[in-house]
Amino acid sequence: MEVHFDGRIVESWENDRLKVQHLDHKTVLAIPYDMMVSGFGSKAVNVLRLWAAKSPQCIDMALFSRGEHLKALEQNAWAEAISSVLYPADDNFEGKSLRLKQQYFMVSASVQDIIARHMARYGSLMTLPQKIVIHINDTHPALVIPELMRILMDQYGLEWEAAWGIVTKTVAYTNHTVMSEALETWPKSLFAERLPRIYRIIEEINRRFCSELYRLYPGNDERVARMAIIGVWDVRMANLSLVGGFSVNGVSKLHTEILCRHVFKDFNEVFPGKFRNITNGIAYRRWLCQANPELAGLLDELIGTGYRTDAGQRKELLAWKEDRSVLSRLAAIKLHNKERLAAYIEDSQGIRVDPRSVFDVQVKRLHEYKRQLMNIMHVLGSYDQILEDPSAEILPRTFIFAAKASPGYFMAKQIIRLISCTAQMINNDPRVRDRIKVVFLEDYRVTLAEMIMPAAEVSEQISTAGREASGTGNMKLMINGALTLGTLDGANIEIMEAVGPENMFIFGLTAEGVENLWQKGYAPSAYYQNDERIRKIADRMKNGISGVNFGDIAHYLLAGRGSHPDPYMCIADYDAYQRAQQQVSKAYLDRRNWNAMSLVNIACAGGFSADRSVRQYAREIWGIDPAR
Repeated sequence: MEVHFDGRIVESWENDRLKVQHLDHKTVLAIPYDMMVSGFGSKAVNVLRLWAAKSPQCIDMALFSRGEHLKALEQNAWAEAISSVLYPADDNFEGKSLRLKQQYFMVSASVQDIIARHMARYGSLMTLPQKIVIHINDTHPALVIPELMRILMDQYGLEWEAAWGIVTKTVAYTNHTVMSEALETWPKSLFAERLPRIYRIIEEINRRFCSELYRLYPGNDERVARMAIIGVWDVRMANLSLVGGFSVNGVSKLHTEILCRHVFKDFNEVFPGKFRNITNGIAYRRWLCQANPELAGLLDELIGTGYRTDAGQRKELLAWKEDRSVLSRLAAIKLHNKERLAAYIEDSQGIRVDPRSVFDVQVKRLHEYKRQLMNIMHVLGSYDQILEDPSAEILPRTFIFAAKASPGYFMAKQIIRLISCTAQMINNDPRVRDRIKVVFLEDYRVTLAEMIMPAAEVSEQISTAGREASGTGNMKLMINGALTLGTLDGANIEIMEAVGPENMFIFGLTAEGVENLWQKGYAPSAYYQNDERIRKIADRMKNGISGVNFGDIAHYLLAGRGSHPDPYMCIADYDAYQRAQQQVSKAYLDRRNWNAMSLVNIACAGGFSADRSVRQYAREIWGIDPAR
């Protein structure tokens, strides 16, 4: 497939029709590579089509012949860069430009391919909405909407109304963030330069949509400005997806509620019935059956193998909740998995950890709202407590972190540095090293996660309430028997509904409580003045940990950036988090009851299966039935 960038647009009228020409563009070839993905226990094989970017002219022989050898290869390098590195840093102009090119390249190649195959089979574009759904997973593929319009109008000659009717019956959108500041936007100038035809189409979509809004809300300029697809300086991809999609869904009950009531409240009122919820699910055959074969074997023995295709059958495991023999075997399996992870940690990090300590795990993308910072504050607090009172009863714990940070995300990288320096300080201090160990595992990836999840005992799901859309790490850890220590956020709420509050550890402000505290006026400096524990932690950061000064993080917590100190309320929730950690330690001392709680989590994780999630998408959005 050919994908065009840059250039200029020339419009003219011929036979009462607008003719659009895209001239002087740069052409990139999209070369398809098909990956076969087999179904479980069936004959189904699906095709995942990937695209590689190539230049139609690998080498400019005229330049090469003149001795300009490197310049002769520039065009091919410019093209191949598009599919070389996913998510380049976008804190600079060239990074933003490359990301935009990546998104359009993948979208254009895929939509052209979809249309070509549809036409070869059905011969009519009018049947497209009956045969095809193009589902936008977050806004990175949102350019599907204008690209489909471009193909229908420029290549197949459809009028605007007919093309828009097809697009708005074909495209659906899943949103993955509740934070309005995280919604994807592009600078208008960059967008118009890199994708001139697509920008013209979005301008017209925006003009028509805003005209309709002015009809619905005459004189309400502020509302129209909020909902516009094109703002003063930017193109808003979420607004484009909301306008162009026939369905919009969130990925947990709380997330969808926040979308409807707050983030997209205006759109929910304009498009009643468009919003729905489909809670995320996980591929449990990977995260349980493959990652934890001993546990899967125990389930096979106790309840049969039917749960491998019907996740709900795991509830039959509840019959063994009081069985001492089963609970002992469950504990032995957990210990084996902890020993395996401990061996990996020693081999890869040179840190020896005790498999009989509590494995307290926070593994996920590094982001401020996920509050790895609050976790390491608690670790520093525990360290101070032991130094002050060596006889203090503190349950031996191994705190395990693993995460990756976006290349341009400075604060996230500073938090990783803080965790690493804290680990160095604590692990080398003979006064505490038999009671606390801290490990930051490098290069977090699926194969490493498959080793961590079965070994985890405490699942840290401590995001600021109202900020996590869903989470799936919480589900992977739950299905492997870890107990959730978390806020009432994302899918944690549905986990609590499944297992009961007595089988997890809930703490902290609710989403409503967070908003109320902001409105009343949140002053973390008051906590600093009144809570000696917080004061010691912040002062330690200022004075340096392992020779590195973290005064910038302390300032961020107490004074903040601009007018927002501690924007994710680590300090406001710190006391509640500390008390919840004490509850965890107390509960762990009763190992029989802990193992029973673990069994309940394993048994009740069926509702978080990707099988269920996909069935919901198929039934509620795509309108398709399973093949028999």
